[in-house]
Amino acid sequence: MNEQLRVVVADDERPARSYLMAMLGTFENVTIVGEAEDGREAIEIIEAAKPDLALLDLQMPEVDGLGVVRLVKKSALPLVAFVTAYDEYAVRAFEMNAIDYLLKPVERSRLQQTLLRAQERLEQAAQPGELRREESAHLRGALETYDREAPRTYLERIPVRTRDEIVLLQSRHIASIVAEGELLHIQTASDERYTINYRLKDLEARLDPALFVRLGRGTLANKAMIERVNPLPGGTYAVTLSNNQQLQVSRMQSRILREQLLRL
Repeated sequence: MNEQLRVVVADDERPARSYLMAMLGTFENVTIVGEAEDGREAIEIIEAAKPDLALLDLQMPEVDGLGVVRLVKKSALPLVAFVTAYDEYAVRAFEMNAIDYLLKPVERSRLQQTLLRAQERLEQAAQPGELRREESAHLRGALETYDREAPRTYLERIPVRTRDEIVLLQSRHIASIVAEGELLHIQTASDERYTINYRLKDLEARLDPALFVRLGRGTLANKAMIERVNPLPGGTYAVTLSNNQQLQVSRMQSRILREQLLRL
């Protein structure tokens, strides 16, 4: 490696983070430009420091390594290597999509391979912007593979990016999710409103079906917050949530609603 490789390290466990940073310090051509103890801090550092490479712990609480990739601005997304205890689904996803990964405890020789690979990709890229676009495409493929193959676990919190911060919405406090094109509008029990860029069917698959019911092609509602159901002509319904939000129910979903909520 000839030029300095600028690296950010993110791991919620201080000993693991310190160990990795100490090992990085043994490479003359590596400069550590930031360390983060959680996913939210990692996003802030990455967007501010614009590193060449981010070493992200996969299993950080709340905003994990995958969440960091999803939430970082595409224009700031660096090369990424995930650091993880053994996770066959993660390994398979990253191998299939040319994404590097490091298994804990990280060995120096394996870390060196990652650094060399990152440097080579930087040198081969015609322009930094082109590299970031390619990396973004690779990472999206890895995330889709991981979401498809990993054991099913439901989201307890949804990270939502605002202008100044990342808000962690507890799933059980979400009243409704309404799709509008490529955007999802989320409304909470306390009537706060947020917007994310995500496909409704993908988010629905990651939410506990015991908590949410689909009301129509583009609408999910929290079952526990449905307070009133008003019949409409044609066998459909309108529901009123505990935050006074009113939502229409499609004809097909009205049948499901009757089965789930309107029978003793």
